[in-house]
Amino acid sequence: MEIKQSTLTIEQQKKLTMTGVSSVDAFSETAITLTVNGMRVQIYGNRLKVLAFSEGSGNFAASGEISSVRYGAKGGFKKLFK
Repeated sequence: MEIKQSTLTIEQQKKLTMTGVSSVDAFSETAITLTVNGMRVQIYGNRLKVLAFSEGSGNFAASGEISSVRYGAKGGFKKLFK
């Protein structure tokens, strides 16, 4: 598997953009699950909405009240902010 560069940008905890996303695995108003470089990324919040996803470019965008982002790793998830 080729590791691609991934960038995560969160604007005022209301808009999230990410590059390097290979798939959107699940989404609801309170959680979005993505796969990035073979790792699971979970976005939690309220009124979450997927705005855009391009499988070809790996660009992803979502909006809502973003409360936390967790990256899957060996031994569990690492919380980026709370």
